[in-house]
Amino acid sequence: MFPKKGSLLLITILTFLFSCKDAKEERFIPVTQKRVSALPKLVKAPIDNMPTKAKIDLGRLLFFDPILSGNKDVACATCHHPDNGYAEFRDISIGVNGKGFGNKRVFNKPNNIPFVKRNAHTVLNTAFNGISMTNSYTPEEAPMFWDSRVASLETQALEPIKSLEEMRGTHFSDTEILIEIVKRLKAIPEYQDLFKTVFEDEDPITAKNIGKAIAAYERTLVTNNSDFDKYMRGDDSAISLAEKEGFELFKKVGCINCHNGPMFSDYKMHVLSVPENTKLDSIDTGFEAQFSFRTPTLRNLRFTAPYMHNGTLVSLEKVLEFYEDLSFKKSRNPNIEAIQVDTLAQNLNLRMKDMSLIISFLNTLNDESFDKTVPKQVPSGLQVGGNID
Repeated sequence: MFPKKGSLLLITILTFLFSCKDAKEERFIPVTQKRVSALPKLVKAPIDNMPTKAKIDLGRLLFFDPILSGNKDVACATCHHPDNGYAEFRDISIGVNGKGFGNKRVFNKPNNIPFVKRNAHTVLNTAFNGISMTNSYTPEEAPMFWDSRVASLETQALEPIKSLEEMRGTHFSDTEILIEIVKRLKAIPEYQDLFKTVFEDEDPITAKNIGKAIAAYERTLVTNNSDFDKYMRGDDSAISLAEKEGFELFKKVGCINCHNGPMFSDYKMHVLSVPENTKLDSIDTGFEAQFSFRTPTLRNLRFTAPYMHNGTLVSLEKVLEFYEDLSFKKSRNPNIEAIQVDTLAQNLNLRMKDMSLIISFLNTLNDESFDKTVPKQVPSGLQVGGNID
């Protein structure tokens, strides 16, 4: 039996009304053109590491506790502090045997520790690493670091602890340090109780569970309500006319070919020709010694200067000028010939007159509404955040 004409009209009206409701929640863009979008409002977690308040609170304490470093002087938060947008205003970091905060941090003397090899990524939104243009991602496979050498926040959380210049220092080998950290935590009654509350394992304080707790905390550090997110969800007034023009230029000149998806990253490796950082003792050859590095997110650039994998470009203006040079087949790195540079970068149609508007658009991706909570103290009794005073 077919519905009557009146019923058909009612169905049509209801369908239209519900379609309008959805359009207000997410700006309508044809699927073939939808190369960027708002960040999801919800965050995925691995099945074996679902978040709880107790686990997140434990992860926060571990993140700020220098007990995780070989010399007990560096915490995750030393180079990823909330006051600096969970990054730091330095080209490359000073980890072990350092003192001070951000760009005022210096090495203690004597010193036999090198600088950290690469610029510190912000922790903000790493919960979404690997997300595609269709908003799909698998947290267990999320690429981490400039060369994507490990997958998942759980795995990433332990890597700086094992790194000589970041947190390990010279007193322990990379195979000994995690054993030492577990031993230290087991000797602290408060950590014994916290791990026992969070994990049901017979022996709850393990390196694996340390990674799980820190990762659970880091997945709470998201900024998915920027002006751009509001605009893409239907608020046309969230960004200005100049910012909208900058968005169109961003797409037109070709930036979107690599900086796409909700995180403005294709998560692929690209060969550019960024100048070498002269503070380093050796040349950084990147992913598989090809001088390639992963496309970084463009979100929260306000907190992540200086830019590129080694922090040699100090401002967004310098970054855009660098890309303009690439479009003229110029290389700024003597180890990389212009012909080796990724064609997507060489084919950018970027000119000086476009830059201010594009930067205006990039500023719509900033969002300061993230958790900035710093523990008043940590269970080890050490200085919160490491030696940053």
